[in-house]
Parts: sequence; C-alpha cells; structure tokens
Amino acid sequence: MAVICTAGHVDHGKSTLVQALTGTHPDRLKEEREREMTIDLGFAWFELPGVGPVGIVDVPGHRDFIENMLAGVGGVDAALFVIAADEGLMPQTREHLAILDLLGVAAGVVALAKCDMVQDADWLALVTAEIHEALLPTTLAGAAVLPVSALTGAGMPQLLTALQAVLAQTPARVDNARARLPVDRVFTLPGFGTVVTGTLLGGSLELGAEVSILPAGLRARVRGLQTHRAALPLVRPGNRVAVNLSGVATTQVRRGDVVAQPDTLLPTRLLDVQYRHLPEGHGTRPLRHNTQVKLFVGAAEVLARARCLGGRQIAPGASGWLQLVLQQPVAAAAGDRFILRLPSPSTTIGGGVVVDAQPRRLHRSSDAAVVERLAALATSEPAELLLAAVRAL
Repeated sequence: MAVICTAGHVDHGKSTLVQALTGTHPDRLKEEREREMTIDLGFAWFELPGVGPVGIVDVPGHRDFIENMLAGVGGVDAALFVIAADEGLMPQTREHLAILDLLGVAAGVVALAKCDMVQDADWLALVTAEIHEALLPTTLAGAAVLPVSALTGAGMPQLLTALQAVLAQTPARVDNARARLPVDRVFTLPGFGTVVTGTLLGGSLELGAEVSILPAGLRARVRGLQTHRAALPLVRPGNRVAVNLSGVATTQVRRGDVVAQPDTLLPTRLLDVQYRHLPEGHGTRPLRHNTQVKLFVGAAEVLARARCLGGRQIAPGASGWLQLVLQQPVAAAAGDRFILRLPSPSTTIGGGVVVDAQPRRLHRSSDAAVVERLAALATSEPAELLLAAVRAL
C-alpha cells in the first residue's frame, strides 16, 4: 500500500480531484460542506493497478488552516500537487511547495486542474512553464505536470498512469520493529470506544499488542485494526490505519500523540536539529537566537524556543543547527522531519531533520564541540542513529 497527500492553494480543486479518483468526497465536516472549503484533514482511498490500495490524505489549502495541513503530510510516499489551470501559482501553492520540500517529499505529480475552464493553449503553456520553474529548486524538480479535469474526466487516465509510475519507484518502508503511529484523528464509535488514525511508521502493529500513548505514557491494548474498511490481524509500516484502543478514553488521546510499542520511544522537551531557513522570497527574516516558534513534527504542534548553535542567528536561505526547547513534550525520533512557523504573523519559516531527540542538557550557543557532534550525527548511517536512540532509553 502507498499513501499520498494532496497539496495546493485553496479552491484549486484538490477535494474534487480526490472524489474523481476515489469516488469519495474527503470533506467530512458539516462546516466544510456548507462553506465548500476543506478545513481539516480528509481521507479516501482507491485501488491503483500495479500498486494496490492507495490512501489519500486531503489537506486544506486556505492559509488559515495551514497548521491542519501540516498534521497530515508527514510520512507520505508522494504528493498530488494540485494547481488550478485558470489561476496558476498562488501564495499557498508556493507555501505548500516549500513545506513539501522541507519535509523531503521527493516523489509527486502535479495536476493542472480545471483545465476545462481554459481554452487558451498559450496560457496553459505559460502556466506549465511557470510551474516547472517553481519546482526546479525543490525535491519535486522534474515532476510531471498534467492538465486534468475532474468534471469532464480529461487527463485522468494520464494522471493515474503518472501516479502508478511514481509510486512504483518509491522504496519499501523500513520495518525496524519499532512501530509508532502519529495520531492525526481521534474519535469514538458506539460499541467500540476509542479509535485513532494515522500513517504507521517504523514497524508492524498487531492485534492484541500492548502500546504506549505518548507523551502521556498511558498504556492501552490494540483491540482492532482496520485499513480501508478491512479488519486485519496485523498492519505493516506505510499503511493508513485505524486502531481501536482499549484501556484509554477518547479524552485521553489527541492529535499529535504517538501510539508506540512500549519502551521504544521517549517523550522529550529538547530536540537538537539540522535546520534550513527559507529564503527572503518567502517573507522570512533572520532567525535570531531564542525566537519563539511553533514546531510541527509528526502530527504534533507545540510552542518552542529556537536556540541557535554556532552563532546568534541564521540568515534567510541559510542552514544551521538549532536546539529547540519545547513548552510541552513530544514523542519524536532522530531522522524525523519537522517544520517551524512563527506564531504571529503565522508564517512558515523553515524546517529540517531531528538529529538528536534526547539531548541530555541545554547547549551553550557558542559551544563548537556541540556543532561538531551534531554534524557527525547528521551524517551517521540509520543503524548508528538507531543504536544511539537505544542507548538513550
């Protein structure tokens, strides 16, 4: 199975395209249907020949709901980047593209949607060229740009073929026997109780297994597993999954928590990270030492202080090292991708990779040895990072 996310500006046709692909409209909230605008994450799936089941996480495009979008794009195999042919690149098009790039999403297809509304071939060629130029410095450079219409069906077979080709090349998910599920939705079902959903990472989850709910440290048991409406005894990493939990109430679990195998992951209030600051074209200013930021990692969102290491600031377009001091604990692991935003004005400013998820202390900004250690960790092999994580437990 594969998991893809949508991305793109508000009202560019993401949800309509998902419905055309899957037969399911992903907007599930009454307010979304009334406003005809996606507000929170939506979910659907379809069978893609040669690939199998493909889960889709549909994300909101409005700037007011970017933070909801960030809860759904972690752990995906590819992006379905939707741009309306009649409008072209818009502000949230560029912000979503920057987020996908910072998260390292390197596979995707661009759907030039609503092509039935554009009769001018020169305009389509101009928009297509502009898109390719915008993709060029990102992880999605070279992605196919395909004109499609969810209304008439034009271009849909070509879109499916392109998705098939992209997903066939994505590497298999690693199973290191350290299953964790960043929770992006929590709800209750009569007769079943607490249900959480997310994209499973790191290992397989088995019916009857005991799990930890982090960062609170609660214990629960897997009462049921379901993927695409099918009950299963075991789910492997890379799948969208709904987990029915016994032993915890719905009020005890929230979006951003992590369901993990016991004793494999620890909550933390400190993260040492490798960070890339977005360039000035995104409205960013230098990131100064001890700036308050919002951290998005997995499906979690938490306020933090960004402490610059090896200097007192990071310039727009530059990279560096940070120690993030969190107001609330999160469950994260070395290698996890993250995004930073300013709380006010609410703006995406950069992102990067967690290098050390369990720093033992606060670092001095001028400590060169810390920077050297982080640089060495950042170039370590995954097995070495896993060994370091085990030693920290």
